[in-house]
Amino acid sequence: MTHPADHTRFSDQELIAAMNSGDAAAFEALYHRYREWVVSLAWKFTRCDSLANDVLQETFLYLLKKFPGFVLTCQLKTFLYPAVKNHSLNATAKVAKFQSGPDGQSVLDRLVAPASEPGSTSDFDAVLADLSEDHQEILMLRFVDGLSLAEIAEATGIPLGTAKSRLHHALSRLREDPKTREYFLS
Repeated sequence: MTHPADHTRFSDQELIAAMNSGDAAAFEALYHRYREWVVSLAWKFTRCDSLANDVLQETFLYLLKKFPGFVLTCQLKTFLYPAVKNHSLNATAKVAKFQSGPDGQSVLDRLVAPASEPGSTSDFDAVLADLSEDHQEILMLRFVDGLSLAEIAEATGIPLGTAKSRLHHALSRLREDPKTREYFLS
């Protein structure tokens, strides 16, 4: 491996093998390949650009500590998902520990309130807000990140049957909601 810009030529498995052999460019290649996905996922949990970028650093530091000797037994997204989620929740919890400011509004509220994800609509956000966190997570993993139900089960640490059930219930709720029902008519 010569340069991280060549990363499109190599599979994740090949890059990991190169990293296990000490090739720093392979790590850079994986970083460039997955950084936008990690930041986007972290933002969904934190709703804060700076926290999402902190999670990016923590997630790739976590990955780097696995070398040498790391063996990837699933898709890299499936492996990274729990790390991104946990780092995001930890970062959000740390910010929430701050005391309220003089105006009574917490630091977390000030950080999170103005953020809005590019391309999101308030109607869609409102419908998703009515779903449980578990249902939101399963929909995001399936339809935004494109993971299979087996990969979702592995990434979230739940049984496959639970993943299937959560997806079924989340879609049922969307079918029943008047704001989203039209998307399910064929």
